[in-house]
Amino acid sequence: MTFFNPPRRIETTIFTRLPDQFRKPRRTAWADANQGGREIDCFLEGPSFDRQGRLYITDIPYGRIFRVSAEGAWELVSEYDGWPNGLKIHRDGRVFITDYKRGIMLLDPSSGTVTPFLETAASESFKGVNDLVFAPSGNLYFTDQGQTGMHDPTGRVWKLTSDGRLTCLINTIPSPNGIVVDQEESFLLVAVTRANQIWRVPLPASGLTTKVGIFSHLHGGPGGPDGLALDNGGNLLVCHTGFGSIWRLSPAAEPLDRIVSCAGVGTTNLAFGGPERKSLFITESRTGTLLRAELETPGLPIFSHAD
Repeated sequence: MTFFNPPRRIETTIFTRLPDQFRKPRRTAWADANQGGREIDCFLEGPSFDRQGRLYITDIPYGRIFRVSAEGAWELVSEYDGWPNGLKIHRDGRVFITDYKRGIMLLDPSSGTVTPFLETAASESFKGVNDLVFAPSGNLYFTDQGQTGMHDPTGRVWKLTSDGRLTCLINTIPSPNGIVVDQEESFLLVAVTRANQIWRVPLPASGLTTKVGIFSHLHGGPGGPDGLALDNGGNLLVCHTGFGSIWRLSPAAEPLDRIVSCAGVGTTNLAFGGPERKSLFITESRTGTLLRAELETPGLPIFSHAD
């Protein structure tokens, strides 16, 4: 029985790769715990564009933040004691990082200095924050994944209001990863990696978390959904790590497109860029490459109503 039409296949190209000067394969504490102990020279994540059209990229195991020009040239912005994963730029220009080791950090892009912003919740450390998103209101939502999974469904999603109030919205997720919020700030979509699902978390005016449901079941495999993005049509784009695909799902979770990696299976995160925000840039973590695909529907405005 067929429920949906087969998704269109969209090819990617390699836009640029991490230069050899930044590649020194070795074992790290992060890779020992998260990559089976293999030697790695990078693990790219967190793509996010600034107002000048430059793309920021994180490198988790080596605590590095890179900036990539529109021509594909790489610049090391910062190297510090941390494991930076997600990165988003606030409409006021501040660069926020979800650091697996240290919590929410701030990057000064001019000096490369990284300073703590939010290290604890009620004096307790986070499990290991993963990704983040800003709503048009300025509220910050972020996932707290750690080593949670089907064996330990205690991953969390947090909300930090623009006036500094921190609330745990949900604490029963088996591996929360990528996260997006709709333009009306009425719901979140969260990638639940180990369950191969996308969860929908309503954001009612009461502030109470109720009626959390499964937006989409994905196929199995060695990985699961990772980074997420929304386009102007309300469609969800999902990086499926371990499979080398980015799925584009309609607002009703119908699979519309399969964007195929040309470089490997470690498709971890993504960001819309280019003059019309119709170019999709994808981090291929295992090979240290940045992929590009051209789409018909642009991504949501990067800085929301402040554009």
